Amino acid sequence: MLVDITPQPDAPPSAPAPADPQVIQRIEEGAEFRGLRRAFRGFAFPLTVAFIAWYLLYVLLSSYAPGFMGTTVVGHINVALVMGLLQFVTTFVIAWLYSRHAARRLDPPATAIREAAQ
Repeated sequence: MLVDITPQPDAPPSAPAPADPQVIQRIEEGAEFRGLRRAFRGFAFPLTVAFIAWYLLYVLLSSYAPGFMGTTVVGHINVALVMGLLQFVTTFVIAWLYSRHAARRLDPPATAIREAAQ
């Protein structure tokens, strides 16, 4: 039985070959990669801690300060609703900030590391 192995024009590209472990180790030990990790962690960790603290504040106030959370701000809108909606706003702002940070501080060195490894 013969099998046709000619590539088809609409076939997806094949997966890249696995990288050499020595090359991966050299990249991980390099100053550029350490700087890239530092730039990521310096942004992601503090923002994660801040968001979790903000979320826990909302949850704790909802649980232990119902009088405060029920305070009317305008009409039928109370503090709990405002803080709940601000959770969504905060999520989108963090995503936007991360996108900017990645484009400016993470993508250029990652591209340089990738190109140097090839």
